[in-house]
Amino acid sequence: MMQILLSIILTFQFIQPVDLSGNISISYKENEIKSVSRSDLVLHPILNLIDEQKLDDLTEYIDTAVYKAPVDAFINDQNQLISEEKGFKLDEVKFTKQFYKYFYSKGYTTLDVPVQTIYPRVDSELLSSIKVKQISHYITFFNNRNKQRSQNIHLASEAINNHVVFPGEVFSFNSVVGNRTTEKGYLPAPIIVRGELSEGVGGGICQVSSTLFNAVDRAGVKIIERYSHSRKVPYVPPNRDATVSWYGPDFTFKNQHNQPLLIRSKVSGGQLIINIFSSEAIEINKKTIPDAPKKLPLEVTDF
Repeated sequence: MMQILLSIILTFQFIQPVDLSGNISISYKENEIKSVSRSDLVLHPILNLIDEQKLDDLTEYIDTAVYKAPVDAFINDQNQLISEEKGFKLDEVKFTKQFYKYFYSKGYTTLDVPVQTIYPRVDSELLSSIKVKQISHYITFFNNRNKQRSQNIHLASEAINNHVVFPGEVFSFNSVVGNRTTEKGYLPAPIIVRGELSEGVGGGICQVSSTLFNAVDRAGVKIIERYSHSRKVPYVPPNRDATVSWYGPDFTFKNQHNQPLLIRSKVSGGQLIINIFSSEAIEINKKTIPDAPKKLPLEVTDF
């Protein structure tokens, strides 16, 4: 016991209190993000300890301030290839090391935030190589006078447009499109196609998933998960639908080819058009898939 007490006494004799004067300015690209007072972060000035929880909170704040999501290369409505953009995030290991160094220095100082580059999933070179060969397509029809349903079809179509499915990768409709909420612009669709089950907000999404199913099935992918509606739907032939719901069924498939697949989806008037592209090197065995009915389906009000 005496040895422990002696050790503590000797330790305190050699510990110097932290100089709490002067702030630490945390900057990124020559712009100050936050000015931190040492006294706000110190847990025990005599023991030279930093409050780890406050440092974690500061690190999270800085990461949010500097984070920039990468942007994939894509093809716009004019069929022009738009280059990718790199993203950035806080290098937490370097930041922590630098912060400790600056914290135990004296007076006012500036810490330049270290960041890591986040590379996009799809770059221009890749996209250029897989946009050349159309390997499949499918078209379904809808009444574009139904504004709510048309809006939902537009949004879901945009969500899957330009998506690249790499070899061996599994595509999930729900994961790519995300939850269909009013915050994202999805609307209730009280006027529904006869026989189709309504999702409420987001009604009409199943036409997009069903059109995609037929397009990729024609391209010879491996269908992993697909469910039909409990009743016949009029926008695709019998048993050619793929119902989806955020809290229920999903539509998934696996790209079993040796080349990436590019999904191009667009709405033109009352047509939903989905094309599947890949590189010239791809080898596929196309399936014979019946086309969708071109006659607009009857609609009824279903509240």
